[in-house]
Amino acid sequence: MGSGCVKVTKYFLFLFNLLFLILGAVILGFGIWILADKTSFIAVLQMSSPSLKTGACILIGVGALTMLMGFLGCLGAVNEIRCLLGLYFTCLMLILLTQIAAALVIYFQRETLKVELSDIVVDLIKDYDPLNEDKRNLQDAWDYVQMQIACCGWTGAKEWENNEILRNKSNTEYPCSCSNRSKDLVEGRGFCVLDDPVNGTATYADWPVHEQGCMDGVEQWLKDNLGIILGVCTGVAVVELLGMILSISLCKNIHSEDYTKVPKS
Repeated sequence: MGSGCVKVTKYFLFLFNLLFLILGAVILGFGIWILADKTSFIAVLQMSSPSLKTGACILIGVGALTMLMGFLGCLGAVNEIRCLLGLYFTCLMLILLTQIAAALVIYFQRETLKVELSDIVVDLIKDYDPLNEDKRNLQDAWDYVQMQIACCGWTGAKEWENNEILRNKSNTEYPCSCSNRSKDLVEGRGFCVLDDPVNGTATYADWPVHEQGCMDGVEQWLKDNLGIILGVCTGVAVVELLGMILSISLCKNIHSEDYTKVPKS
């Protein structure tokens, strides 16, 4: 490879590593957001499933590692340090293999994850109590989900009939966040009273609520955004592969190293 090609490769690799710095910052920020978020569906999962907190910590670690890799890659490319380029290539390959393994685990365990998530939400609905301050954040997060997706319960509004408070009131009240009436959504949490009294025990069919369960809403959201999700994942994998190709190519064509180029602290 001529010196001109080496220079082009070097600066392309430098640009790729700037992308990795940005990507690492995004992953790091996403992990922090999962731990800090208290107002969305993520909060429901986080407070009910310890595995999500572990996943968020892993994301923070991966983000920090990616930023470090980007820095090492930039330093190795600009100063033509073979050991840094080799380290960069190895770490990049390990990250790519880890991402593939994680995707395969999620794909083959998707039914198990769906069942686990269903159990979490069903228990939340059964024990929902607007006066319980200990679970206020978790319950507010689920109310937010139901309002945003325009859904009720996990598979449908019937699940709310198992709520202890509603059963004690003969189901003459219903969750405000499930309502299809704008005046109920102003409250946004807790229970609303039926306008028309019902003789005996009411059922979910008497409630002015959305019929769609949130599981269908989440699945529809995933289907609607599947192209974007796949595009982002593919883009990240392509960037990683190109970074590996450029780093190994540059590493092979550096015949001598001048460590005096490395900045001194």
